[in-house]
Amino acid sequence: MGIRKLGYVGLNVTDVDAWTDLLGRTLGIGVTTAKFGTDEVALAELDVFKYRLALYPSTQDSPRELGWIVDTPSELDRLTRRLTDAGFTVAEGSAEEMRLRGATQLRWFTDPVGYRVELAVGEAKARTAVARPDGTHPGATGLGHFVLAGPRLAELRELYESVLEFALTDYRAPGLFFFRCNPTHHSLALAAAETPSIHHLEFEYGSIDDVGRAYDRAKANGAPISISLGRHMNDKAISFYVRNPSGFHLEIACGGIDVGEDWVPHDFGVSDVWGHHHADANPFASPTS
Repeated sequence: MGIRKLGYVGLNVTDVDAWTDLLGRTLGIGVTTAKFGTDEVALAELDVFKYRLALYPSTQDSPRELGWIVDTPSELDRLTRRLTDAGFTVAEGSAEEMRLRGATQLRWFTDPVGYRVELAVGEAKARTAVARPDGTHPGATGLGHFVLAGPRLAELRELYESVLEFALTDYRAPGLFFFRCNPTHHSLALAAAETPSIHHLEFEYGSIDDVGRAYDRAKANGAPISISLGRHMNDKAISFYVRNPSGFHLEIACGGIDVGEDWVPHDFGVSDVWGHHHADANPFASPTS
């Protein structure tokens, strides 16, 4: 596969301070800043690389870019041809965008629901890791996946499955599909909804103890726990969710499985082995959940 992993997500946010407080004090994630044009952008360091989440100050909350890491320049060229042949307009990223991302090459296009999707070659490691709050090390270890909900589900599936060559891992009726671009169970899930949104973004943690300590801090700090601690049926991850200041969910997880090339996609039936009780109605609930 040409795409290696989910590299980064950029968000336009109305309250950077609230985001920074949630990331640092509750989730144990180091945050630094960088200049981008006239803005000061907050960068969340989840691992050894420059950042996985960028927060751009804005008058509205919305996804800004969804970034995937591509293995090589030749693979970037090949995927660009596939996108162009499928009717997408692919543009070059600016020099300033490449510097911020730590990429040596950057191209982007707009997906069927209007979101900017980036394909980047190269990643930059942080020169100095941001200190994490006491008691939170090692905490977060990486960026895992996001769930994109929206209309035009068939077109989104065509983009990711047929054009960008993601593999279908499993699904749950009536309209939730999980895709992978590496051995990790999924890096992307697509779901049907009336309006486009990110349902949740998942941060990976090193152990169940790290997840449990973050859960304790979330409760102690009054963070809005939107889905309680539980284990998913399909990828076996243990996690909980908090509602972030932009209104969607962050999943704090560990223990997701890897799958091999001989994996057969299937309907996994119920959503959870245990737990994961929703504070609000679950938009993806099925009668068997």
